[in-house]
Amino acid sequence: MAKATEKEPKQKAYDASSITVLEGLEPVRKRPGMYIGTTGVDGLHHLVWEIFDNSRDEAMAARCDDIEVALLPDGYVRVADNGNGIPVGIHPKTKVSALETIMTTLHAGGKFDNDAYKVSGGLHGVGASVVNALSEHTKVVVHQDGGMHIQEYKIGKPQAKVKKIGTTKEHGTIVLFKPDITIFKDGIDMSLEKIVNHLRQQAYLVKGVRIAIYDARTSSEAFETDTLFLRDMTLDVPSMTFYFEGGLKSLVAFYNKHQVPVHKNIFYVDRELDGVMVEVALQYVDDITSRITAFANNTYNSEGGTHITGFKTALTRSLNTYGRNANILKEKDENFTGDDVLEGITAVVSVKLPEIQFEGQTKSKLGSVEAQSAVGTVFGEALGAYLEENPDDARAIINKVLIALKARKAAKAAKDSVLRKGALEGMTLPGKLADCQTKSAEESELFVVEGDSAGGTAKMGRDRRTQAILPLRGKILNVERARLDKMLASEQVKNLVVALGTAIGDVFDLSKLRYHKLIIATDADVDGAHIRTLILTLFYRHFRPIIDGGFVYIAQPPLYKITRGKAIAYAYSDPEKEAVLKEMGVAPTEVALVGEEDDAPVETEEEAVASKKPSKANVQRYKGLGEMNASELWETTMDPARRVLKRVTIDDAEAADRIFDILMGSDVASRKSFIQSNAKLANLDV
Repeated sequence: MAKATEKEPKQKAYDASSITVLEGLEPVRKRPGMYIGTTGVDGLHHLVWEIFDNSRDEAMAARCDDIEVALLPDGYVRVADNGNGIPVGIHPKTKVSALETIMTTLHAGGKFDNDAYKVSGGLHGVGASVVNALSEHTKVVVHQDGGMHIQEYKIGKPQAKVKKIGTTKEHGTIVLFKPDITIFKDGIDMSLEKIVNHLRQQAYLVKGVRIAIYDARTSSEAFETDTLFLRDMTLDVPSMTFYFEGGLKSLVAFYNKHQVPVHKNIFYVDRELDGVMVEVALQYVDDITSRITAFANNTYNSEGGTHITGFKTALTRSLNTYGRNANILKEKDENFTGDDVLEGITAVVSVKLPEIQFEGQTKSKLGSVEAQSAVGTVFGEALGAYLEENPDDARAIINKVLIALKARKAAKAAKDSVLRKGALEGMTLPGKLADCQTKSAEESELFVVEGDSAGGTAKMGRDRRTQAILPLRGKILNVERARLDKMLASEQVKNLVVALGTAIGDVFDLSKLRYHKLIIATDADVDGAHIRTLILTLFYRHFRPIIDGGFVYIAQPPLYKITRGKAIAYAYSDPEKEAVLKEMGVAPTEVALVGEEDDAPVETEEEAVASKKPSKANVQRYKGLGEMNASELWETTMDPARRVLKRVTIDDAEAADRIFDILMGSDVASRKSFIQSNAKLANLDV
């Protein structure tokens, strides 16, 4: 077995001869999705990640310790670093500047030369050229060897040769680009929150590197400066800076700031084995959800990969070995399973290796086989030593996993009972469910409605062929911290689980989903919002693939019914109500609010005709679905031709996870702080 060793050998200079050319650039504009995944919001931000990653790779090669990312007016993004600077010398094969080669040729970059970059996030050498091809305008300024060099491009085409424009004492690269609106048709406005979250994460992953972010989109300052860093200018714009020395240990502490730790010390290892650098940090918390975040060469792997396989295998083996040796796991006890040891864990696994294989350009899953054995060995050895050296922490962890084992067995019995009753006792569907006639899941819709009253109205108003109704009585169980056995003991939750048809837990099967539209329909008040949040918590924690598949929707019933004579209109917001009244030609004095005791008498159409005055408009504010009659509910909320539905998506799973922890967990102080900080954003019906 190879022995784990410490860090990194010296690397040769990065110059024009380091650039390896494979070839190509027009295909990028024709099929951008092949290179950035999508031309939607994620693809737009992927442009920033590609340019930032080049700066970050300089930092990983110990040639850079300062990076700035700035959002500028008119959709521009500026990324600067104090690395060596992109080489500007003539490339021996292309006979043009290495800078132009990198920016205009697919598969050209320093990442193919392991002497120039021992480790990098770049794989295909397409990052900078793809960003250039998909940008309306790009400008690169290189500070290098006492000279300042510049080249500009339009939709990937150089406008002139690389030109020296002055002298400099700095070294580094500035990339300024404006995404092409003809490619990103949904708009080119970047999300500051998305950028902050991503770059904060990167600052944890590259210890000792300063990462600054500026939001200068509304500034009137001129940013066509060739000064390397914006901090050297006097700018009055919002900014923030990240700098961490603790690495992944600090990142785990950040993830767990709203949690109650099970053990005091955060486990941490950072070693190299057979050319693979392995960094792992973990801590168990008093929760039932596992949170494992994976990186390869500092690129986030949302789908995990071989390094996570190695981590899970070593974790299960190490805890079983320690539990047996310490006599905490008795002879009669069964071994911990992979699910047992993952309950309540927060872990970050990062590997860095020279020859890296991802599944696709978006790098969501690591495929490098050597990462599995390296992580398994390094992490397994270090965790064994940690457990021996920290007996209090070890006992706390093993006891936590023991509880998970017992709960798993109880949950399996409860789950089997539910499934067995459904299959053997003819109770496949709950009695409250009014099912639809079609057996096609693609056509079927399930309305999950609040209360029996709304359920009764919905049953009368629905299209029986395709629409099923399941009323829920009151607030369902908060499943954020509830185990499966407790969940299935709740009649409301059990009814919903059985109605979905997918089962739950380790036997969950998305292909058995009985409805391809799950529509949550609750009242437009605080209680309705709470019930909706509880249902979404259930889906997020236990039916995540249903959300990821795009099957979950939120109904948008109208807030107002507006009638004037024989004219009827519905409004879904206060501005829409005002617009409807204006369109009807109704003055403020001609509005009658239905249901208020001090309202003036409401004129009928006949009275209006007799008096030759326009009739008043009746405005009815709906407090709940039960206030509508069946035809109104169908017309406004259920009719596929006229209704408004919001599809539930998870753009940032980690952020969503933290919000669920705060709002639905047991940390009252964090929840209070969150509510106070965000109260001004809430739209409450009081």
